[in-house]
Amino acid sequence: MYKEIYLVDDEDLVNTVNAIHFRRMGMEDRVKSFTNPELALDDLRFRENPNTKTLILLDINMPEMSGFEFLEFMMLEDFPETNEVLLVTSSESDADKEEAKKYQKYVKEFITKPLQIAHLEDYLQSSFK
Repeated sequence: MYKEIYLVDDEDLVNTVNAIHFRRMGMEDRVKSFTNPELALDDLRFRENPNTKTLILLDINMPEMSGFEFLEFMMLEDFPETNEVLLVTSSESDADKEEAKKYQKYVKEFITKPLQIAHLEDYLQSSFK
């Protein structure tokens, strides 16, 4: 099970809704919410244990840094594969889906907003069988 859950979206409301999903599943104590992806990346970099099993819900289109730039830093800095990313985005672009494949080391799913709690529950159950 994930020890930490990072919500990274420039829209506070999206993070709040996703945090509510995790609260309903009894996991709110693991959630960290960021509207600035650079701060989330720094937080990930300087954790006590970088190998902690972590779920990252990541938006693609953000003003400070795109989700793909975020993933590029993860690749360049060779983040452990215990960091699993769900891209949760309003984009339905085939180009974005293709771009996401470059980061399959981390990206486990490409999900169109809004994230449904049922989808999240299914993912969590399937990833820990």
